[in-house]
Amino acid sequence: MPESIPSSSAIDSSNPLFLHPSDHPGMLLVSKPFDGSGFGAWKRAMTIALSAKNKLVFVNGEFSSPTDSSQLSLWNRCNDMVISWILNTLSREISGSVLYVASARQLWLELNDRYGQENGAKYYHLQKSLTDLVQGNSDIASYFTRLKTIWDELMSINTIPICTCGTANLLAKRDEDQRLMQFLMGLNPCYDTVRGNILMMKPLLTINQDYALVVQDEKQREIHSLSPFPLNLHL
Repeated sequence: MPESIPSSSAIDSSNPLFLHPSDHPGMLLVSKPFDGSGFGAWKRAMTIALSAKNKLVFVNGEFSSPTDSSQLSLWNRCNDMVISWILNTLSREISGSVLYVASARQLWLELNDRYGQENGAKYYHLQKSLTDLVQGNSDIASYFTRLKTIWDELMSINTIPICTCGTANLLAKRDEDQRLMQFLMGLNPCYDTVRGNILMMKPLLTINQDYALVVQDEKQREIHSLSPFPLNLHL
């Protein structure tokens, strides 16, 4: 008699081969489809989603096709499921070009090779956008979000190797201070006072702490700009 193949329900939920009853090929793991731009943000969102599904090992090379025939069927099923999830997040043109890949790992690598490679033009575009970005008519939250998006994308293509010495902390502090200066330089002139107060602090606060100070100043301005209702008392 042929060897019985265990069902997904018989597998522990912590096992990558486990599929929840709600999992299906048509699921959308990220809301915005990838159309060839913003690969770093798409990859980050997909990495989080696949990790939450306990399926990241299918794309990062940690869980290759098993030799045990009793596990192979379940592996193929999960692999196909992950492929479907990735294809669902791609534009029609891109998904059509990678439709016949054999594994989720190969699909992931092909997308990385095609769109994830660091290149001078992309780096220049991001740096130029960062240089030109100012607050303008935006509120502080919107302005900071635009900055943070560019910072994160730059970080995704300009990673620093992990080290155990103190150099990594020094580089992280340098980058933090540089981002703070970029944030402060783009603020409108009405924030000159709070900007000056921040620059006087020794040592400099983190970018998130300084953001909170500027937002607090913004809120105070909104309160002061509200005109009180006049009291017309007729005796």
